[in-house]
Amino acid sequence: MAYTASPPLDATTAATEWKPPDRGTVGIASFIVAETALFAIFVAAYLFYLGKSLNGPYPRDVLTVPVTATICLLSSSGTIVMAERALQRHQTGPFRLWWMLTTALAAIFLVMTGMEWWKLIRHDHLTVSTNCFGSTYYGLVGLHASHVIVGLFFLTLVLLVSFRGFPITTQERRIKLLSWYWHFVDAVWVVVFTVVYVIGR
Repeated sequence: MAYTASPPLDATTAATEWKPPDRGTVGIASFIVAETALFAIFVAAYLFYLGKSLNGPYPRDVLTVPVTATICLLSSSGTIVMAERALQRHQTGPFRLWWMLTTALAAIFLVMTGMEWWKLIRHDHLTVSTNCFGSTYYGLVGLHASHVIVGLFFLTLVLLVSFRGFPITTQERRIKLLSWYWHFVDAVWVVVFTVVYVIGR
C-alpha cells in the first residue's frame, strides 16, 4: 500500500492558518477583566456594609436618583458608536461632531457627580469617615468617577488632535479600543446605579 507524503506548509500558508491576536485587543480585554474584578470587590463591600451604619445620614435620607447624569452617560455609548461608524467611512466632520458630543456628555456626568458630592459633603455632612455608608459610597462611586476621568482625558485628547489636523482616519484601531473602554465604563455604571440608588435606598 503506497503512502503519499503531504507537501510541507510554506510560510504563506502557515501565516494564513494562524495569526497571533492583536496586542492592543489583548491588552484592553485583560484590563477590562482586571477592572471588573476590582469593581466586584467594591460592590460586594457596599452590599456587605449596607444597613450596618450605626449613625446617619443613611442612603434614604440623602441620596437622590441621578436620572439626568445617567441618561447622559449611557447616551455617550450611542454617540461613540456613531463616531466609530463615521470614522470607518472616513467622514472626519461627522466623526468630530459625534466625538465632541460624547466628550460633552462625559463632562456633564462628571459635573453632576461633583454637584452631588458637594451637596452630600456640605449640606448633608456625609464624608468618607462619617459612617460605613459614607466609606463604601465614596469608594464605589469614586472608583467609577476616576475611570470616567481617565476616559474623558483620552476623549478630549483625541478631539484636540483631530481638530489640529492629525489624520485621525488612520487610527481606527485605537479608536475602537478606546470605545471598548468607554462601553465598559458605562456598563459598570449600570451596576453601580442599581446597587447604590436602587437596592441601596
